[in-house]
Amino acid sequence: MKNFNVLVALLFLFSCFSQELPPIKNFFPKDYNAENQNWSISQSAEKLIYVANSKGLLEYNGANWKLYPTPNESILRSVKVVDDLIYTGCFMDFGYWKKNSLGVLAYTSLANKIDYDLIEDEEFWNIIAMEDWMVFQSLKRIYIYNVKDASVNIIDSKNTITKIFKVGQSIYFQRMGQGIFKIDYGKDILLFDDEIVKEDEVINIFKTATGIVLLTQNNGFYSVQDDKLIKSTRISNEFVSKGSLYAGIQLKNKHFLLGTISNGLSYLDQNGELIYQIDQNNGLSNNTVLSLFEDVDDNIWLGLDNGISYVNSNAPYKVFHDYKGVLGSVYASIVHNDMLYLGTNQGLFYRSLLADDTFKFINGTQGQVWSLNIFEDTLFCGHNSGTFIIADGQAQKIEGIQGTWDIAEIANEPNLLLQGNYDGLYILEKNNQNWKLRNKLEGFNNSSRYFEKIDNKIFVNHEYKGVFELSVDPSLIKINSVAIDSSLKGANSGIISYNGSLLFGYKKGIYVYNMGSEQFQRDSILSAVYTEDEYLTGKLISNKKNNSLWIFTNTNISYVNRPVLANTLKVKSIPLTKKTREGIVGYENIMKFPDKNTYLIGTTSGYLTADLDKLEIKDFQIRIGEVLNGFNKIDLSLVDPSLQSNYNSDQNNLKINYYTPEFNKLLTTQYQYQLQGMYDDWSDWSEEAETTFENLPYGDYVFKVRSRIGNKVASNMASFSFSIAKPWYVSNTLIILYILGVFLFSFFMHNVYKRYYKKQQEKLILKNRKELELTQVRNEKEIIKIRNEQLETEFKSKSKELAVSAMSIIKKNELLNTIKEELDTVKDKNSLKPVISIIDKSLKKNDDWELFKEAFDNADADFLKNIKKIHGSLSPSDLKLCAYLRLNLSSKEIANLLNISSRSVEIKRYRLRKKLNLEHKDNLVTYILEL
Repeated sequence: MKNFNVLVALLFLFSCFSQELPPIKNFFPKDYNAENQNWSISQSAEKLIYVANSKGLLEYNGANWKLYPTPNESILRSVKVVDDLIYTGCFMDFGYWKKNSLGVLAYTSLANKIDYDLIEDEEFWNIIAMEDWMVFQSLKRIYIYNVKDASVNIIDSKNTITKIFKVGQSIYFQRMGQGIFKIDYGKDILLFDDEIVKEDEVINIFKTATGIVLLTQNNGFYSVQDDKLIKSTRISNEFVSKGSLYAGIQLKNKHFLLGTISNGLSYLDQNGELIYQIDQNNGLSNNTVLSLFEDVDDNIWLGLDNGISYVNSNAPYKVFHDYKGVLGSVYASIVHNDMLYLGTNQGLFYRSLLADDTFKFINGTQGQVWSLNIFEDTLFCGHNSGTFIIADGQAQKIEGIQGTWDIAEIANEPNLLLQGNYDGLYILEKNNQNWKLRNKLEGFNNSSRYFEKIDNKIFVNHEYKGVFELSVDPSLIKINSVAIDSSLKGANSGIISYNGSLLFGYKKGIYVYNMGSEQFQRDSILSAVYTEDEYLTGKLISNKKNNSLWIFTNTNISYVNRPVLANTLKVKSIPLTKKTREGIVGYENIMKFPDKNTYLIGTTSGYLTADLDKLEIKDFQIRIGEVLNGFNKIDLSLVDPSLQSNYNSDQNNLKINYYTPEFNKLLTTQYQYQLQGMYDDWSDWSEEAETTFENLPYGDYVFKVRSRIGNKVASNMASFSFSIAKPWYVSNTLIILYILGVFLFSFFMHNVYKRYYKKQQEKLILKNRKELELTQVRNEKEIIKIRNEQLETEFKSKSKELAVSAMSIIKKNELLNTIKEELDTVKDKNSLKPVISIIDKSLKKNDDWELFKEAFDNADADFLKNIKKIHGSLSPSDLKLCAYLRLNLSSKEIANLLNISSRSVEIKRYRLRKKLNLEHKDNLVTYILEL
């Protein structure tokens, strides 16, 4: 373990130079879609950046890069923007680019217009603007072009012309082997022929308060004294002489910027003292700097041998990035005794604030540091291994439990500290100037990362369980009772005491504890700091020195304080998004430096600092770049966004690019748009710098777009008006034809439907008629059926009546015969003869037959007619027998009716069969019944 500590210390000693650098933004060839090398940089009045690239002219508007290849497909070596013209120089050509009405650069060659032939294989490396002249420099010639009358003056050279310089209102250049020359009235005049400027290439010439200063490639700065060049004594050459320079400029603040061949970028103050250096080890994409440029906002642009970079030199932010991975992610920071301490996932490190120094590792603290606190001028370190006291670069561990989240003071107990650990709460006690672990608070074993003690209660936040309310005994030995509010819980939630109030923060807002109701209530002012969509973490950080409260969201860092002249909270913000600040979600940390309004914010690979006094963002504007109609190469066309555009109905696909030419590494530009006529609501803020609209319907539209950087919105709103014509099938003429056609069609359809419904009516009438007839038939059948039923009923009644009549006659005859037989037994027959005569007369009387025949005819009227018709030879006696047989009477019953014997009836039946021509097998009664 000791060897590990030594190794870490050595790594920091030799590889981690303590530089807090301004933000750096790198662009690689894949970003701008061109070649690696970038030879020159310039800027237009609209703040657009132009770069001379080996493939052509690059244009950067803050949102997108665009490449314009050189007309002869050669390397572009130089660029200079003057007014609305972009002058460039390349192989065997120089000229200018100008935007047309569509916003596209068009090239005009000047080399083809002059009366001089170019030197073979001539390339133009530098361009200078001077009043009415443009000066183009190649290695063997200088062309002085008058932009008003297009006249050209040429300065030839046998020796190589390295560079050309504008100093004040004068132009200087160097001829290798000869010295420094000045152009005076179109002629070259030798100024300095010292050996140093004959042999060493001059990178640049500056005008200072004390005179002219020359910067050489290998020997640094030289000043002019008595017309002689001497090593500069005012500007240090100690650092410059160590590296080979390729480019150098003097900034507006009189500082110097030097680009080297192999050591990246060096930033020097006006005395030549190194302020910082940037190379591949600490943020630059390449160590070879081919060109330097300072834009109107003091950003430094670097054209590299492989890529393009810019540095926000005057940004309120500085970045310390641990490219070596030794420092790690910063979880806590604090200043103690002029030392800056950083607690990281790899241990505790420190360095002096009074001088540039490297971070040093404190032995024994390897591993995760959770917190740093100062109590009574003693620095405590909460660590995964436990609790450490830090003094004089040494760490002394307090014996006790592992896993210390945080440590806090206890009111009115100067010798006691409350400590939150992985498994509960502990008490530290100071005894004879030494701190020791006194006891654990019994009765509570949950992880206590966030805790606050108020009176005799301790509140502990657990993001997965809720907020615990612990009632502790006065001796701080045990927990008397435990209550939990499980409704207040959520990922990355936090609890803190601020300004005398207990605050709880989570996704749904910030809540304050009401001592009266003993409940958390939502604070409307603090909860307005973020919405649920902007929520990132509920961790709240309180700075007791300036009574501020810090809140981290997806879009910024907000801080709350109470103004001296008011009793209300005031909310401000630092416009650093989660993406740009690269923080550790749920473990955000921020610390204020003593005696200045600068804060340190921990990141996943170091930290960044923010000077709140410099946070103001200057006014900026948004512009519409290109408006393209159509999405494929076949129908793609550019549109002038400054004019009202009218499109055909099939030209209803638009792509609109927009930009804000501001260059901030840590402050992203966001855009919001609306399309009046279709989408009247503003879109969500987005970093996308273009939008597309497909298949727009015909109509009039106004596209509006605005931008914001941080919390500041652009001072203008860009707009583009356009109309999409009606398609041919909805033109006015066709609409009239449509109306006429609809009218004619309606008339035609009316007649068609009229005929149709008339036929349907006729069909319906016919159908109803048929149904009526059918109903009538059915009714008639039903009537017939009823009649038949009635007839059948009557028949049955008549038949019953006939049977009763026949039976009555039979009974009567049987009675008379019985009486007669009884009378025959009487001896005095003479006296009974009259009676017997009456009986015989009654038996022979035909009245019974007539009565029977009448009843029979009523019951079966057609029988006697039918049988008489079929068998005409039948006698009345035979018909009488047939009637009796029709009634299915037995021979005995027939005998009584006929007043004959049964034998006589059989004989009659036999004779009747003969008359009816019945076969032997035929049944007489059956035959008669079936007739």
